[in-house]
Amino acid sequence: MGCVESLPYEVIMRDASFKECREYIKSHFSESIDVEPGFKIFDVHTIGVPPIAVGIDGNFVIFPYTKPCHGTFLLRVEDAEEATRLRALKKSR
Repeated sequence: MGCVESLPYEVIMRDASFKECREYIKSHFSESIDVEPGFKIFDVHTIGVPPIAVGIDGNFVIFPYTKPCHGTFLLRVEDAEEATRLRALKKSR
């Protein structure tokens, strides 16, 4: 995909810090994976303060996204393929 704007996303949090996003994911979702800055989700490189938590909830992927000049958002996107890919990565670690 390459552009978050083209995804059917839901905003969970606005103007959040990476720590707030990480804590929210860890406390609200039973599945998560920690990734480093530069990790690709939906062909978009993540940026942030490591570790960057990515949540998985059924077919939903929950991740922080920083939009320059607008701040950091915690987004939720339904995508079974990406959720499956992240689960497989989690198991291989």
